[in-house]
Amino acid sequence: MSGEPPLTPEACAAALNVSRETLARLETYVELLIRWQRRRNLIGRGTVSDVWRRHILDSGQLTAHLPGGTRRIVDLGSGAGLPGLVLAILTGAETALVESDAAKAAFLTEAVRVTGAPCEVRRRRIEDLEPWPVDAVTARALAPLDRLLAYAAPFAALRPDDPPVCLFPKGARWREELTQAAGAWHISARDAPSATEPAARILIVERFAGTDRTA
Repeated sequence: MSGEPPLTPEACAAALNVSRETLARLETYVELLIRWQRRRNLIGRGTVSDVWRRHILDSGQLTAHLPGGTRRIVDLGSGAGLPGLVLAILTGAETALVESDAAKAAFLTEAVRVTGAPCEVRRRRIEDLEPWPVDAVTARALAPLDRLLAYAAPFAALRPDDPPVCLFPKGARWREELTQAAGAWHISARDAPSATEPAARILIVERFAGTDRTA
């Protein structure tokens, strides 16, 4: 948060209640991320100095909102593996990291290798995915809510009686996104405060269905 000193790895681990072994895997990931960041723009340059708060804690806080017994996650537009790879390290859930950009997919492949995270990298456009049963759909800094729901809809359609939860961290304009999405979707959702930014929220979409205005 603004004005605070950078979060340390130890403080992040305490906030997420993780073991030393898990922290070591996260540190391996962060070291690789910083190394690749010098050559590739994987995360915002202004966030590098506080990477443990802005990216690791911000991603890891989603674990509190995953359904009990979550075994499979799909992370859409995974980028640098945020939040999907972090969630896989923290929970052990099998996680598909969907990323169409070749350089980012290459980073993800290496990050999965060095951390041993239970992830599969799928280098393809989200629109070209064939859905499969998952317990949770995640996406961070990818698209407005209405488009995220369109991306998640094929996964939800496979489990109409028990759809996957959708976890979408959003910034200060999250209410506007909900209002806009309500024009195309009937949404059953709640919001939770963010541990990293007072104005931000985590949108937890439990059920949704298209209206007659859905594209």
